[in-house]
Amino acid sequence: MVLLAPEAHGDTPPLLDTARPPFLAEAGRADYARFLLQPTPRVFALSRDGAWGWAAAIEDDATATEERALENCRTWGGTGCTVYARDLAVVWPGLEATLPAAPQRPLASGAGWALQPDPRFVWHGPTQARGVYLWAHGRSPGGADSRGSQPQPHVRAFNNAGYDVIRLDRDPATDETEAGAAWMRQALRLLRRQGYARVVAGGQSRGAWNALQILDEPGLADAVIAIAPAAHGPRGSPAHAWALDDLRRIVASAHSPRTRVAVANFTGDEFDPDPEARAEIFSALRMRSAGLLLLDRPRGIIGHGGGGDWRFTFGYAACLLDFAEGRRARCGRTEVSAAP
Repeated sequence: MVLLAPEAHGDTPPLLDTARPPFLAEAGRADYARFLLQPTPRVFALSRDGAWGWAAAIEDDATATEERALENCRTWGGTGCTVYARDLAVVWPGLEATLPAAPQRPLASGAGWALQPDPRFVWHGPTQARGVYLWAHGRSPGGADSRGSQPQPHVRAFNNAGYDVIRLDRDPATDETEAGAAWMRQALRLLRRQGYARVVAGGQSRGAWNALQILDEPGLADAVIAIAPAAHGPRGSPAHAWALDDLRRIVASAHSPRTRVAVANFTGDEFDPDPEARAEIFSALRMRSAGLLLLDRPRGIIGHGGGGDWRFTFGYAACLLDFAEGRRARCGRTEVSAAP
């Protein structure tokens, strides 16, 4: 399932209005909606004869990304291909439109953490936003610094629907598992006080593990989205011996009857000690939450980083948004609802 941008109306930001790009037929507008789920840098180009092309995150190089988008437009028969949208701005001559900038300073911070609005996403502010998605990055076994890393593309579905996106950046020097969970709880309480109508806590790997840990405190989040949750290192790590026991404790301590929980596991994940056992443990969350969506090893998506795969974005981003908001959702071939 592909999440299309909202239908055009007075409140739709020009960037997200799929009816706004000129010269495009229906297929081009559908592809523009797919472009809106891409990470930055990203560029959408089109021509007056109706051809188009886009590119995203080419070696994290804005110039190379733009060149590829123009090349793709020309490859599909475009003459005089011109950039329509770049990152969060419409730059087509005569239709230029920019969006409000996210705050540059953290909303809050402490020793080892910061609550940072992400400038690569559309910003609305607490009183105008539909909700907020708090994203927590993973933790590298080698101690690499993941602060500032871009949230996975499925988060764009929430942002395009009106959610602000805020990162929970953590210093690798002090980023222990229990500390990360404590920082996330503190951040979620603060976002509630900011006045957001809905609060979603999500993350990948260690960030996802921390998101599951906050389920022991009711009311912190309306939804939790845990992508490849892990906290015990890759295969061969001594900690794998107690990884399943720790997960059982987290699930047993969960008590969030109004929180919907989505978990994604992937085939070939080197941080997953036992896929079958983990799926069984996660299934117990159905009785400890407002509903569980378990995306257990979706076909064709491989490895610990599967949440960043385009197949996951196009197949499950819309479904995650629908599920998080309590609507009936079709995820792959499975229809789910928010009820246990």
